[in-house]
Amino acid sequence: MKFIQKILSGIFIIWALLLFILTMLLVLIPIWVISKLPEPGRAKALHKVFRLWMGVYLPLIFCPVTRKGKKYFKKGEQYVVVINHNAMMDIPVATPWIPGPNKTLAKIEMAKIPLFGLIYTTGSILVDRKKDSSRRESFARMQETLDMGIHLCLYPEGTRNKTDKPLQPFYDGAFITAIKSQKDIIPGIIFNTGKILPHTGLFNTRPMPIQIHFLEPISVKGLTLENVTELKNKVYGIMEQHYISGYKTSKL
Repeated sequence: MKFIQKILSGIFIIWALLLFILTMLLVLIPIWVISKLPEPGRAKALHKVFRLWMGVYLPLIFCPVTRKGKKYFKKGEQYVVVINHNAMMDIPVATPWIPGPNKTLAKIEMAKIPLFGLIYTTGSILVDRKKDSSRRESFARMQETLDMGIHLCLYPEGTRNKTDKPLQPFYDGAFITAIKSQKDIIPGIIFNTGKILPHTGLFNTRPMPIQIHFLEPISVKGLTLENVTELKNKVYGIMEQHYISGYKTSKL
C-alpha cells in the first residue's frame, strides 16, 4: 500500500511541477510588464494576474480553494493580515484570495531564483534577515505599503510549522507594524496545505481541497508598543482556537 502511495505521490508531484512551470511561463511576460509600473498600480494589476493564475492552476492540480470571511474586509480600509504557515504553497494561496492587492515580507534569497525571482520580487517586500539595516528598512516599506492602500500579508510564525502543534510561537514584527500604523489585524487560517506538501517528504504529498478562513478584525486603536506582547498573545489564541475548531470543516 505504501508503495502505491509513493507512486501516486510521484505522479502528483510531476504533474503539479510541470503545470506550475508551464503556467508560470504564460504569466511571466505580463508580470514583467507589470513590474515596470509604479505603486500602487503595480500591486493592483499583479493581484488580478495572481488571482487568475492560481484560480486556474490550483483546481488543475486538484487543490481548489474556498474562502470564508471576505465580508470582514471593508472597502477603502487596509489591514495587516496575519496567516499561519504550514507549506511553501501558503503564499500562492493567501496572496490571490486576500480581497484586494497585498504584499508580503519575503526572504531576499528567493529573489535569486531564475524567472521565479522576478515574480517574487514584483509582489513582495524583500528583507535580508542577516542585516539589521535591511530589517529596519523593511518596517519602513511595510508602512509605505499600507499608506498606499495595499494590505500587508504577514506570517508571524516566521517559518513553516513542522511541529505537531496548530501554530508555532509568533514573532513581534506583524504586531509592531499594526500598532505603529494603527491598522486593524485580520487573522487568516489556511487548512490542508501542510497535508498537500507535508514536511515529512515529497512522497507523502497528495491533492486536497484548501480552505482559507478570514476572521473578524482585531482593533489596535489606541494601543502602543507596550501592548505588543498582549496583542500578539490575543491574536495567537484566536487563531489557535479557530484552527482547532475549524479543523473538521476543512475536510471537504
